[in-house]
Amino acid sequence: MPNILLMAAGIFFLVLGLLMLIASGAGDKGEVKGGGIILIGPIPIVFGGSSLKLLIAFLIIFMVIVVLLMSLSIRVVA
Repeated sequence: MPNILLMAAGIFFLVLGLLMLIASGAGDKGEVKGGGIILIGPIPIVFGGSSLKLLIAFLIIFMVIVVLLMSLSIRVVA
């Protein structure tokens, strides 16, 4: 049952993102800027243009959340 809920949530967010993209007028003339983070084990690879500082901030927040969740799961299991 939880797998069905996760799949439904994924489909919902996919459709929501598509609708937001259509509503924002992505087909108009404009400049697209982007970047990304690739985690290969403990090694982060950050690439992007002007949003590099924002990506690094998200990376730090994400890593803190992962470490906290891992420490909580170790305490529960042990």
